[in-house]
Amino acid sequence: MSSAGGTKKILIVDDEPDVVSYLEMLLHDKGYETVSASNGREGIEVAKREKPDLVTLDVSMPEASGTRFYKDFRSDAELASIPVIIVTAVTGYGGDKYGYEKFLSGRRLVPPPDGFFPKPIEPEPFLKAIAELLAD
Repeated sequence: MSSAGGTKKILIVDDEPDVVSYLEMLLHDKGYETVSASNGREGIEVAKREKPDLVTLDVSMPEASGTRFYKDFRSDAELASIPVIIVTAVTGYGGDKYGYEKFLSGRRLVPPPDGFFPKPIEPEPFLKAIAELLAD
């Protein structure tokens, strides 16, 4: 799925422009190409058009939420094998910063995400997880 020249393409799905800019900067500095979408519906369209190697996904967005995007994405045969990393501030189920990850992982209809990072993002573990998921 890599684009020409072996550069890996990452789709950033987040409705906060500052977060998108920050992630783009982090990823570009590591040599990744990025595309973005500001909600889940647009995210599916961009994913089908751009065929990213990995997706970072916010959960709380207008129009189509990250949860809806994730379910639709994992149900689409064309997209289902692309790794998804959840990047969200929606973490506080009962004060557990990983509560939302447990919630998503407990859904029977979809497999758990490939990674989960609460906002604010710690760059080193985030970039390490991406590098591991994209290793050939």
